[in-house]
Amino acid sequence: MACFFRQSIAAQVSRVLNLPPEQLIKSISAVAVYKKRPSVDFQLFVDSLVENGKGLSRQDLQAQTQRLLEQLKCDAVVNEISSGPGTINFKINRELLAKTIVQQVSKDGSQYGFKSELLSVFPREKVVVDFSSPNVAKRFHVGHLRSTIIGNFIANLMEALGHEVTRLNYLGDWGMQFGLLGIGFQQFGCEENLKANPLQHLFEVYVQVNNVAENDENIQKAAQEFLSRLEEGDPQTLAMWQQFRDLSIEEYIRIYKHLGVHFDEFSGESFYRDKSQDILKLLESKGLLRKTEKGAGVVDLPGKGDGSSQVTVVRSNGTSLYITRDIAAAIDRMDKYHCDRMIYVTDKSQENHFKHLFQILRALGYKWADDCQHVRFGLVQGMKTRRGDVLFLEDVLDEARTRMLQNMASSETTKELENPHDTAEKVGLAALIVQDFKGPLLSDYRFDWDRALQSRGDTGVFLQYTHARLHSLEEMCNSGGSNDFNAACLQDPQAVSILQHLLRYDEVLCKSCEDLQPKYIVNYLLELSHLAGAAHKTLPVKGSASEVAQARLQLFKTARSVLASGMKLLGIKPVIKM
Repeated sequence: MACFFRQSIAAQVSRVLNLPPEQLIKSISAVAVYKKRPSVDFQLFVDSLVENGKGLSRQDLQAQTQRLLEQLKCDAVVNEISSGPGTINFKINRELLAKTIVQQVSKDGSQYGFKSELLSVFPREKVVVDFSSPNVAKRFHVGHLRSTIIGNFIANLMEALGHEVTRLNYLGDWGMQFGLLGIGFQQFGCEENLKANPLQHLFEVYVQVNNVAENDENIQKAAQEFLSRLEEGDPQTLAMWQQFRDLSIEEYIRIYKHLGVHFDEFSGESFYRDKSQDILKLLESKGLLRKTEKGAGVVDLPGKGDGSSQVTVVRSNGTSLYITRDIAAAIDRMDKYHCDRMIYVTDKSQENHFKHLFQILRALGYKWADDCQHVRFGLVQGMKTRRGDVLFLEDVLDEARTRMLQNMASSETTKELENPHDTAEKVGLAALIVQDFKGPLLSDYRFDWDRALQSRGDTGVFLQYTHARLHSLEEMCNSGGSNDFNAACLQDPQAVSILQHLLRYDEVLCKSCEDLQPKYIVNYLLELSHLAGAAHKTLPVKGSASEVAQARLQLFKTARSVLASGMKLLGIKPVIKM
């Protein structure tokens, strides 16, 4: 494993420079695999070891590098040492490289890479991840897809690091929308349709009542009265709201099951409708609440050289706002979970909302507001079905499954499957996730069905195809479960490239943990799949001498294991046939 080799190199360099080995670890990086690059495995960046090294001239830096190179010697781990521009290059003993990595992946399984010293800098914490958060009584809009899959990835990553993670779904289950929906259901609702297809019927009712309300002030007034009865706790009104909420959650859980996503708790704005009044009293006691001429309650926060920014926390009629309930929710979560970190996953349009939320919490004296983080993401454009515009997530999932079934039916390599619909759904979801995760989360991007569902190229379909192909190879060439192999048989350039790439996995995980971006893992897995595909063509298992076949089989098994682990982190369920 990379950490073993990195520690060995650090130990030797520390003896020469008289520095603690742990101080050197971050300066030693596994080298990315390039076709036309010399086959070195690790690089030590000399300028990071020299005090004020960034200020060294190129000539001075090279002189320092050459002096260090002359003092280092090959040993049982490193069998070649050379220098580059400001770097010392290390080539690992090839048999030791193969033996160590294959055995370590077999031993660590899904924890391979996470046991590295690079990740030891992340202390084990209690983490709350707030993600997805659809609006109750509305069908799951495709706009919530990104929050759902990104939040799921972050929760998966945190759990793999050993954190105690609470997955929280903070539902939009309060506010004026329920006033309109309540009045709308009384006029246009049908209990039979509600039971048959709850969210679709509620959506139709909501659209219908909104259309009427545009030209009828009485509907708006009735909706306000319905909301007032709801806030006052009228039993009949609350019963209708509770029914809509329960039916919505039931439908959402069904959709989350298709996505492979689960939650530890379904919370919502409604939980804090009473506590928001306590927040207003607290703001007032701290001298933070100010009344405007129109009677609204605001909090003044420091601005960017323009005096102040004003945040409204209560309307002139005394009703609370989204941010007031969010303040109550944050305090409640910290009291309940005693977490070290709170992560909110929403689109970038809510950036100011969360800046204001964290500022108000700090102003109230909650120092843990510094441990709250907003993970922002951009918007998706162009996600349409063949029938036209897509509004709902189920339409997208159905479209992905349908298109994959068609692609699989027309492919000559498709295996006979027990449950082709299930396979198509998993592969289609992989296509959605990889297209979404390939770039920076903050970027908007245009979705392209044809590009996302290609079986060749950098797609989720390609990852699934590679995994299924390697799994089939293991089944076809099963050697009775023995993991013994001759590492000397894995010296071909294609085999070494896979091993070198596996050296980098802990560094990729470390980058993803630092900034919670899945793109590093996605691009790493795509490259691993390309390397495995190339090796599969040139390093046959079937028909090779027994010792060679066994070694190659272990190499492909190792690559598949890391591929599967990485896919699961992303929220992709690997398929074994397609």
